[in-house]
Amino acid sequence: MVRFAGVGVCNTAIDWALFLVLHERLGITLANFCSSSAGMVFSFVVNGLFTFRAERLTLRQAGLFVATTGAVMWVAQPLLIHGWLWALETVVDDGDLRLAAAKLASIACSLALNFAAYRLVVWPITHTSVER
Repeated sequence: MVRFAGVGVCNTAIDWALFLVLHERLGITLANFCSSSAGMVFSFVVNGLFTFRAERLTLRQAGLFVATTGAVMWVAQPLLIHGWLWALETVVDDGDLRLAAAKLASIACSLALNFAAYRLVVWPITHTSVER
């Protein structure tokens, strides 16, 4: 989990920074799609090889990764961003700060879902991986 968290920090930095740069030009949903997609590519490669110690990355893993991560990042995360914007409306006056906080909060909510999906679906523990 420590490795996953470390990769997550880097992935989050990529996602968050790109989102903040792109959201005014592209809108929340498209900016989130672009930024989370860039983070997903980084996350797939580094989590696969470093965190879950896959011997190699396969097309099957890539498909499962995109399906599981896509469900969280492309469906749940935009909804979470809008929900956090609504929840923070009376608490944070500055719109840019509120948007940044909403994006970060939605990323935090996605962390547990993604880890479970990766461990259970994309890179499950098998008999051979336990013996290594």
